[in-house]
Amino acid sequence: MPYAAGRTGTSSQERIPVDGITLEGDLTIPEGATAIVLFAHGSGSSRFSPRNRAVASELQSAGFATLLLDLLTVEEEDAEAATRHLRFNIELLATRLGAATDWIGRRADTRALPIGYFGASTGAAAALVAASRRRHIVRAVVSRGGRPDLAGTALGMVQAATLLIVGSLDTQVIALNEEAYRRLTCAKRIDIVPGATHLFEEPGALESVSRLARQWFDEYLVVRREQNAAPVRAW
Repeated sequence: MPYAAGRTGTSSQERIPVDGITLEGDLTIPEGATAIVLFAHGSGSSRFSPRNRAVASELQSAGFATLLLDLLTVEEEDAEAATRHLRFNIELLATRLGAATDWIGRRADTRALPIGYFGASTGAAAALVAASRRRHIVRAVVSRGGRPDLAGTALGMVQAATLLIVGSLDTQVIALNEEAYRRLTCAKRIDIVPGATHLFEEPGALESVSRLARQWFDEYLVVRREQNAAPVRAW
């Protein structure tokens, strides 16, 4: 299991029923987990994305549970590869992410954990739309090379603290993120990773993303004892 030295926990492959279909997910819960982050990947990717798995490993080492989730079925992914008819269906992706969030809230081993989202590419838009619909549940959102602009009017309803991470060489996506940033009214920040392109394949770029995400979730997602608060649930 991809934990820091001395940390134990559980990892499992899960099947999540949603509106007559079944989504596949990889759930990892470190011992003493403080919160959980659900991952929404972008078009043409999957829960096996090495980039998202690298970020998830960093979060697991810091004590965060993670759910790496496929928002499309295998059959839908196969059709999507040919027709590309689902990659910008933000409504569908957000609805399924929300259903997976509800599923997390029903599990005995995760229902007490504060919830955050990590979205990449179009998955970032789905994460923001889902967060706008579960304002009492989702505390923090991180977008990596995302298209938050595709969340549309939902941006103004997001209450979860939102971090937008973009590569400095991904100029078109920077502009789209700046547009979305202006429309967000929650706690927010944009971080530009120097020398990084859209996929953050440059040396050290993905490590920067992982570190920024961990710090953001640690600040906005973890419930401190001194806060004398517990995550609110209204399932």
